[in-house]
Amino acid sequence: MRMPCESFRRSSLVPRALLLFTLVFGCMFPLRAQEPPANAPSAPDSSKPAQENAPSPLKQTTEMFVGYATNRSFFFPDIATSPGPIPPIGKFKIFVNQSISPPYIFIAAISAAYNQARNAPPGYGQGWDSYASRFGSKIASSTSSSFFGTFLFPTLLHQDPRFFPQNKPSLWGSVKYSARRVVITRDDKGKDVFNSSEILGSLVSEGIANAYLPSSERTAGKTATRFAYDLAWKFGANMFKNYWPTFFHNMGLNRLRVIPNPGSPEDQQPK
Repeated sequence: MRMPCESFRRSSLVPRALLLFTLVFGCMFPLRAQEPPANAPSAPDSSKPAQENAPSPLKQTTEMFVGYATNRSFFFPDIATSPGPIPPIGKFKIFVNQSISPPYIFIAAISAAYNQARNAPPGYGQGWDSYASRFGSKIASSTSSSFFGTFLFPTLLHQDPRFFPQNKPSLWGSVKYSARRVVITRDDKGKDVFNSSEILGSLVSEGIANAYLPSSERTAGKTATRFAYDLAWKFGANMFKNYWPTFFHNMGLNRLRVIPNPGSPEDQQPK
C-alpha cells in the first residue's frame, strides 16, 4: 500500500512548486516610485515667503521614495547604504558578508531541524550526523545562491544586487514591493530591470545541489520545488529588510535609518 502513496506524493511535487511560484508572483503589482520634482529656477526674494508657506510636494510623496540605510547592516548586508553603483569588489564583499550573516545560519539550522523531524529527505536518515548533513547542504545551497545571485551574475550583467528599503512602508505596500523586488532589480545605472541575476542564481544553485543531495532529490519536480521555495524565502527576507531600518527607528536606535531621497544633494554630502 505504500507504493501508491509515494507515487501520489511524487506526482504532487510539480503542482506544489507551481503553487508557490504563483503565490510569489501573484503579489507582484506595478509599484512606481515617484521621483522628486526637478529643481525649480530661483525666484525673486519677494516670492520666498509664499514658497515657504506652500506645502512641499516632497513631504506628500515621502512614503513612496525608496531610500538607503545610513549604516551597513550586520544582519542584512545587502541593504543599500549608498545610491550606487557599486564596483565588483563591493558585490563580492556583500556575498561574503551575506554568506556568514545570522539569518543565513539561523534559517539553515531551523530548516535542518524541521527536515530532521519529518525525516526529509529520507536518504539522510536520523541522528546528529544526519542533522549535520542537512545543515551543511542548506548552507551550501544558500552560499552558492548568494555567490551566483549577489556577485557573479550581477557583475556580468551589470545589475545591483542590493535591496533598497522603503521609507515608512505600509503593510500592503511592503508586500507588493517585496514581491516585485524578487523579479525586478536595478542595474548599475539605477534603472529597474528584470532580476535575471537572482533568478539565474537560484536556478544554478539548485542545479548544483543535485550533485550532493540524495538521489531521491535529483528529480525535475524536486528541483522545481526547491526553486519555488527559494523565491518564497527571498520574498520573506525582502519583507524583513524593508522594515529593518524602520524597526531600528521605532526602537529609538537612530544609528540605522532610511534616507528617503537618494538623489537629493543634501543626502549625498559626506557626514
